[in-house]
Amino acid sequence: MDQIRNNGISVSEAANKYNVTSRTIYGWLRANVVDGNKNLILENNRLKKELEQAYKVLRRLTAESQRPKG
Repeated sequence: MDQIRNNGISVSEAANKYNVTSRTIYGWLRANVVDGNKNLILENNRLKKELEQAYKVLRRLTAESQRPKG
């Protein structure tokens, strides 16, 4: 929120950077979310994204291992 309020970063840039919607950020700004809660939400979103990437790799490796050889 500091970057939006003090450093001139746009809401859409922040939304893309932290993988949340602009609507979420506007809600935080309206509610004046404290940094601790915001950081937990951002970390949760980062971990969800990382987990989804791990699942994609696992699916690909599983598919490769089940392909007939030869």
